Amino acid sequence: MLFGCYAEVAKEEIEKIDEVDLVLGNHQKANIDRYIESYFEGKELKDEAIDNYFYDFGSITYTEKTRAVIKVQDGCNNFCSYCIIPYARGRICSRKPESVLEEIDKIANKGIKEVVITGIQVSSYGKDFDNNYRLIDLLEEINKIRGIERIRLGSLEPVIITDEFCARIYKIEKLCHHFHLSLQSGCDKTLKEMNRKYTISDFEKVVQRLRNLYEDVILTTDIIVGFPNETDEDFEITYNFLEKIKFYKMHVFKYSQRKGTVAAKMRNQISSDEKEKRSKKLLELSVLNEQDYLKKYLNKEVKVLFEESNGEFLKGHTGNYILVKAKVDNTKLNEIVSVKVTSVETENLVAE
Repeated sequence: MLFGCYAEVAKEEIEKIDEVDLVLGNHQKANIDRYIESYFEGKELKDEAIDNYFYDFGSITYTEKTRAVIKVQDGCNNFCSYCIIPYARGRICSRKPESVLEEIDKIANKGIKEVVITGIQVSSYGKDFDNNYRLIDLLEEINKIRGIERIRLGSLEPVIITDEFCARIYKIEKLCHHFHLSLQSGCDKTLKEMNRKYTISDFEKVVQRLRNLYEDVILTTDIIVGFPNETDEDFEITYNFLEKIKFYKMHVFKYSQRKGTVAAKMRNQISSDEKEKRSKKLLELSVLNEQDYLKKYLNKEVKVLFEESNGEFLKGHTGNYILVKAKVDNTKLNEIVSVKVTSVETENLVAE
């Protein structure tokens, strides 16, 4: 039996394999037990007869002792030229707000203080609803839930960060000042070939909005290097843009062909050696940026939600998602406390 994204995009190919008896797509996973039962009974279970996975979502929350990651949306309508997700997971489907809020209320009652709101393309939350309910409306409702002290957002499409969006999130006092903005390239030519819906000028305005909004805001991003047709000059344009923006961290990915996507058929595929060289250069820049950010916090106080202990040190994150390590004392896990930063390590602050 095979199920998941690969099953969605290569069902006919998989069904030709003798050892495979059942092929299920993403929307069928929530009812896998019923499909298996029907298969052995020699019956065919129609999709119309089952609960729709995208709308009911089932049990999909990942809960730690101090944080819960809540998926509120699935699917994507963007059709970026390098991405298989719209074909594998389908169009956007949003979880009903009452379902999300009810679950977060239960999470708060368990003593969990932080929730992460995420999805395949969480910025599109609510666009499939009949009304105008959107992600910002959901965040405002979550902000009212007693017991929840931090609301963190997953990866966002830059286009959601409008002046109106900023004006409303500024009033959400529990929202963490960390935004992961999916950039992918700092070159307009490459962005157009990726079928991204913005320019680097648009992106720069988004960055400025957020930095004007919060003094302590931290921005992270995703970058793809070695996209088909990305010349040395295109890469240098990207590098210079990233050097200018100064993200706290950059997640750098070497472009990988995905069968069935537009980009996989493009000419001028970049060599592995060139991808490696470009990736290394951006990762080095990311490390420099991170150290510059961390040094700004020396001898300052920060508020940390401590999440784990190894017996010697407590570890946790600030609201803007900087990792902090402190000597074990009377502080308990799942508490937000103020600590003073005494030194900087490679990827974290040390405090007392």
